[in-house]
Amino acid sequence: MATIESNDAVRTGTGTAATSTFVTGDFPRRKWLVVGAAAVAGFLLTVIWSAVFVDRTIGDNVANTLLGHDAKATPIAGMWAGIAFAFVSGLACTFTACNVAAFSAVGPLLGGAQQSRSARLGHALKPLGWLAVGMIAISATYGVIVALVGTRMPQFQQLTRLEPGTLPPLLAQSVVVFGVIGVTMIYIGLAAAGLVPDPFRRIAARWPNAPLVFVGVLIGGLLIGRPFALFRAMFRDAAESGNVLYGAAAFVLQSLGNIALMTIIFLVLAYGTGGRLQRWIAAVPSRLAVVTASAFIAAGVFTLLYWDLRLLALVELVPWYPMAPWR
Repeated sequence: MATIESNDAVRTGTGTAATSTFVTGDFPRRKWLVVGAAAVAGFLLTVIWSAVFVDRTIGDNVANTLLGHDAKATPIAGMWAGIAFAFVSGLACTFTACNVAAFSAVGPLLGGAQQSRSARLGHALKPLGWLAVGMIAISATYGVIVALVGTRMPQFQQLTRLEPGTLPPLLAQSVVVFGVIGVTMIYIGLAAAGLVPDPFRRIAARWPNAPLVFVGVLIGGLLIGRPFALFRAMFRDAAESGNVLYGAAAFVLQSLGNIALMTIIFLVLAYGTGGRLQRWIAAVPSRLAVVTASAFIAAGVFTLLYWDLRLLALVELVPWYPMAPWR
């Protein structure tokens, strides 16, 4: 990526004005090289990804350590225990395949150079706040729906093992949801590279923070397709409770847990580097477009290929998909 940025992070000379947060108008000269490299990175990540390591070794151990007991084997005992479980399980699935898309938001938010420490902190917190608006809105809404009708939804079912040639409703939901999220992120990345029209052009002219809210909606929408075992335990508890306030709170906290580490990484990059990273990005106008396009395309390609082609290959509904032996 460093090579691409050094060679291609130059002005196009077109003088195109920025149309939204993610489309700056200063596009890389070799647009398809940036897009191709990011897409290859996303694809290779699907090949080497180990769900067993990420979900069980990392996710389960984090949850067990923070909760002080076996998170999968111990029933959720009451509302307050459920609230704690929601945040911890969200934190535990930070690096699961269903949460990779959330990290695409880190790079695009790093633009802009601020001189004072307070200005840098304010500049960092503002976009996170708008992301949270979209994320909380969709998470809370989904939590209410789960509390009302969750026992009749696919994620309520117990998934013991995969049968070749069949796709359980739970995973069919994942295929659809993550497929839509992946395609959407790829399109935003292509727009950031100047290859397709900016989808936020009109709405951003009136509401400049709408693109950030929309990406927050995408991050919150990860809950809808998530098949992670700890998430399903929380889902079942919220569905069986029938309490809409508990459902909304639990799902919001799950989403906040998902992005807690992402937020820390972003604040360290934006605030802890003394503004050096922002000044480096601002030094060449199209560097921000390279970072934005690369982040969205890599995450979008990973999300689409992993949850559609690779998952379908695992249940033998497509002939083959390259996977490392440690999957």
